[in-house]
Amino acid sequence: MDTVEIPLIGSVSCGLPIYAEENIEAKISISKKLVKNVSDYFLLRASGDSMNQKGITSGDLLLIKQKQTASHGDLVVALIDEDATVKEFIHNGDTIVLKPHSTNPKHQPIILTTDFRIQGIVEKVIKI
Repeated sequence: MDTVEIPLIGSVSCGLPIYAEENIEAKISISKKLVKNVSDYFLLRASGDSMNQKGITSGDLLLIKQKQTASHGDLVVALIDEDATVKEFIHNGDTIVLKPHSTNPKHQPIILTTDFRIQGIVEKVIKI
């Protein structure tokens, strides 16, 4: 089986570390069929229940494609101030909504303009 090493760079609830060699917690072997260009990808460990209705639960590994733009409906890793979060990206004209999909009512949408950065798109949820 042909695999490539993808870096695991932390948990999404703890903020998104800068992609640098010293921030790599581990390297995980992933099938080449899941990634096109190895250097475009990294892994994050999910924490929390804000996306459990989309099949993302605490402890899951998220295969993230580094990208700074998103399309309506993408699941994104967004950096707001110093906090990273995974939510559905909804573009509503001059506002952006980062929408949770949770059975827990404490998780509410985050409504923004351009005061955040997209770090990547969730391409695959890997159950461990």
